[in-house]
Amino acid sequence: MSTITTEELSETTLLRFATAGSVDDGKSTLVGRLLHDSKSVLTDQLEAVERASASRGQEAPDLALLTDGLRAEREQGITIDVAYRYFATPLRRFILADTPGHVQYTRNMVTGASTAELTVILVDARNGVVEQTRRHAALAALLRVPHVVLAVNKMDLVAYEEKVFAAIAEEFTAYATELGVPEVTAIPISALVGDNVVEPSANMDWYGGPTVLEHLETVPVSHDLSHCHARLPVQYVIRPQNSDHPDYRGYAGQIAAGSFHVGEQVTVLPSGRTSKVAGIDLLGEPVDVAWTTQSVTLLLEDDIDISRGDLIVPTKDAPATTQDIEATVCHVADAPLTVGHRVLLKHGTRTVKAIVKDIPSRLTLDDLSLHPHPGQLVANDIGRVKIRTAEPLPVDSYSDSRRTGSFILIDPNDGQTLTAGMVGESFASPEPVKDEADDDGWDF
Repeated sequence: MSTITTEELSETTLLRFATAGSVDDGKSTLVGRLLHDSKSVLTDQLEAVERASASRGQEAPDLALLTDGLRAEREQGITIDVAYRYFATPLRRFILADTPGHVQYTRNMVTGASTAELTVILVDARNGVVEQTRRHAALAALLRVPHVVLAVNKMDLVAYEEKVFAAIAEEFTAYATELGVPEVTAIPISALVGDNVVEPSANMDWYGGPTVLEHLETVPVSHDLSHCHARLPVQYVIRPQNSDHPDYRGYAGQIAAGSFHVGEQVTVLPSGRTSKVAGIDLLGEPVDVAWTTQSVTLLLEDDIDISRGDLIVPTKDAPATTQDIEATVCHVADAPLTVGHRVLLKHGTRTVKAIVKDIPSRLTLDDLSLHPHPGQLVANDIGRVKIRTAEPLPVDSYSDSRRTGSFILIDPNDGQTLTAGMVGESFASPEPVKDEADDDGWDF
């Protein structure tokens, strides 16, 4: 296995990507081939796969076993949970999420793709675009994944026919464009034998595009949020109160978007109080500027009331606060989400009580039709909801920031995650019904 030095890694960019597709389209095999052919598999891992494959009577190593880590997955030959893998090449570092293909695990695909900058959607060349392919394309569009790769797999089973690939690519691209997917790159592959995964295929000389790895290494990475509106969710207030720092009061957290500068006018939400950044501590050292994903401590000129859950933002770019949130959500719990449901809403580092006031529509992903006012959402459903919170929240639109425009709903009784939401994201929706009054203490 080739090694990459720490210096080389520090100079490479990071790409988060997810795989998706229907059952048996070869997602795990593609990921295993990608890891194997890019020399990203440790010797003991490969030996374990070879032993497991031999015990099942297979002559060649089943590379899918590199990602199907659960015992149930290996026994059934399917992917159930999201399998995360980390690897690197001299050009880029990668975090990949191999997501399940079964309809009942659609929620796992949402989890894996929610932070991805690219999604690889596999299609079996023999079957073409199927219902689950359309479902995953719709989810990628809803989650605003910037780049989509259509990997037409098992080309070896259709004699590497160009016309088969072209027909599938045309159908999928037309559907994805209708959904609003900004970019689709179609690549013909055979994950089993390695065609166009890491090395170019000698069997498809009619294809002149990149291999999967070449595209992953060169696709523009757009997850840099340093130019977005700056947001710092406060995680902890630091007050050492000792003789070395008698007046120190800092507000610690990870910058969710944008950058902060010493001397900048800031507003604390939801209170609306303002101050200026007097200093920024990063890893114990003072700096003049800090940006997205850095964990910092902000020092302000004024001693104002700030606690965990507050949001520090530049005054000139402060979002509005609201108690009424409209969003598209994916319901991930087995128990349904119903109109009138009492929940906890977690946004950034803040958690507040909330009520589901209305569910205007549920989306049927295979044909994008709407079911108006379903009354509830069950596991894997995508729907439009209206939520009323007990306290004002400063929320961004998901289209502006995937981090500060998202939230989760939590069951207040057992702490179970119920629903993942995207603020402001919408599809054509019928007129909402009038909110029914509540009189049980949760009507905000």
